[in-house]
Amino acid sequence: MESQTDQLCINTLRFLAVDMVEAANSGHPGLPLGAAPMAHVLWSRFLNHNPRNPDWFNRDRFILSAGHGSALLYGLLHLHGYDLALDELKNFRQWGSKTPGHPENGLTPGVECTSGPLGQGFAMGVGMAMTEKFLAEKYNRSGFNIIDHYTYAIVSDGDLMEGVSSEASSLAGHWGMGKLIYLYDSNRISIEGSTDLAFTEDVKSRFRSYGWQVVNVDDGTDLDAIEQAISGARQDADHPSLVMIRTNIGYGSPKQDDASAHGAPLGPKAAQATREKLDWPAEPSFYIPDEVSDFHARRLESLASKEKEWKDLLEAYGTEHTELANSLTGVMAGELPEAWRETIPTFSTDEGPLATRSASGQTLNRLAEKIDNFIGGSADLSPSNMTVLSEKETFGLNGDWGPNIHFGVREHAMAAICNGAALHGGVVPYAGTFLVFADYMRPALRLAAIMQTKTIFIFTHDSIGVGEDGPTHQPIEHIMALRAIPGLTVLRPADANETALAWQTALETNGPVAMLLTRQKLPVINPVMTADEFSRGAYILSDSDAVPDVVLVATGSEVALAMASKEALETDNLSIRVVSMPSWELFESQPEGYRLELFPPDVQTLAIEAGITQGWQKYTDNVMGLDHFGASAPGWVVFEKLGFTVDNVVERIRTLFNN
Repeated sequence: MESQTDQLCINTLRFLAVDMVEAANSGHPGLPLGAAPMAHVLWSRFLNHNPRNPDWFNRDRFILSAGHGSALLYGLLHLHGYDLALDELKNFRQWGSKTPGHPENGLTPGVECTSGPLGQGFAMGVGMAMTEKFLAEKYNRSGFNIIDHYTYAIVSDGDLMEGVSSEASSLAGHWGMGKLIYLYDSNRISIEGSTDLAFTEDVKSRFRSYGWQVVNVDDGTDLDAIEQAISGARQDADHPSLVMIRTNIGYGSPKQDDASAHGAPLGPKAAQATREKLDWPAEPSFYIPDEVSDFHARRLESLASKEKEWKDLLEAYGTEHTELANSLTGVMAGELPEAWRETIPTFSTDEGPLATRSASGQTLNRLAEKIDNFIGGSADLSPSNMTVLSEKETFGLNGDWGPNIHFGVREHAMAAICNGAALHGGVVPYAGTFLVFADYMRPALRLAAIMQTKTIFIFTHDSIGVGEDGPTHQPIEHIMALRAIPGLTVLRPADANETALAWQTALETNGPVAMLLTRQKLPVINPVMTADEFSRGAYILSDSDAVPDVVLVATGSEVALAMASKEALETDNLSIRVVSMPSWELFESQPEGYRLELFPPDVQTLAIEAGITQGWQKYTDNVMGLDHFGASAPGWVVFEKLGFTVDNVVERIRTLFNN
């Protein structure tokens, strides 16, 4: 039942947000003014978390998918006792503050994911709910619901317009994610004006068709109706829930229900008018009534006791289910089991030629024998991407909740869902598709890099070697496009053994990794490279006794071409060094001395890669690449017709010396 304290808490949230935006002269006051009631009800009556330990594993997750309303979230975090001082709110959107313009995971305590690009938080929440279900089925036993929490979000009209939310909500409904509850801030205003301009669909029917429970709240200020709606959503264990709450953007301000309330300060006059309208004191700014502070202090003590109850249950679980408890403790801490590296295979030359996608599939399955919290799959391409975990169950099929995920043709949601899984913790998520479709995933790839999630992206069919499918499916610019993302480690292994080491590197790397793998078969290189060599990002694969006259540097499938060209060039009495360079990012992190050792400044270098030449100039002006699209023909024919042959490499080297 609504009380005077409730209304004080709500208005405190509203005016903390107004004051943040006014102080910064930048931000989005409209959403906090309208959505504060739903946020207060959720956080004060339902959300199970412990601000004194933001990383408590069994906490409910809350996502502000409409990340532009970050001032609302910062107010919630401060009032509820997270380590976010009032001075941080006063420094909203300023250099060095913990209150950036859009929420950033890892910067602000209590922020579950970096949101702002609309739809991303929506999809990441699906990944969190998916992970909760997977771990609950794996670890819970009768009387011991060790993994038992909800994923909540506030989503906006803009979130629902984005295609990634459609992809993700379709999957959530298909899986029946009953612990996924989204509060829809339906204020019917976007930046350009009324949503009638471009968004007039029947949202209720749409989500019901996806398999969601949909609940209406006609008045976004009716706290009891909001509470009843959330309670009803929690009662439906078989469907995710969308609670549609009709709100007013910029509530109480002269700009209410107008697009001008969305993304600009109210201004001093409108802010004062809003205070008068909602009976809030003009001074001081950032005012928090004692009654509000006392209310949240009591709530904080109650929340801390919830974690203690869980820890007591976990201790009893450890006594009765010791092996499971030990496993769970490890995965909650993000640890890998002992001796996992011993499962990584080594391939002999007799096993070649072998496509690196095939070597990846074999390595993944060997690793899964020891690491049993892998979870992932492909966007309807698992037979091609080799991402299936053999003899493991499929998630959400026939009552099973195993680690094999069928994402359907939903690349964007797949990537964002796997980011959400990584943020939730307890699993090692991976996502597979063709490299050319990385374009469909780029917003989620970029967020993975910003957040440094431990997400593994598997991209097969990585070049013109795709062959007959032609230029629409042959990636040309994609390798460089991925390298352009700061914080994303890109690995393009040259053979089966480099691929096995790529998996080791991916598991040992902090942050997201993209593995680029071939469709076509490649020879297995002899001698086998070491893990130390691969981890440096580039290493000397083949050298000669003399100081090199030329360094051939190549990645992926073109390393075999470089090796064959070295052999052909020996007849020219040239000393040739071949450098395999599976990762620019790892190589750039090496000491300068090592980098100069591989590429002496006074030695000619030729780079070979079946993609655009842009970017290679940081290492050499001599690049054999491809600055136009491919063609449809068998892969080996496309390589030959587009100039990736030993004869052409030899000719390029001879030209270097003739000049």
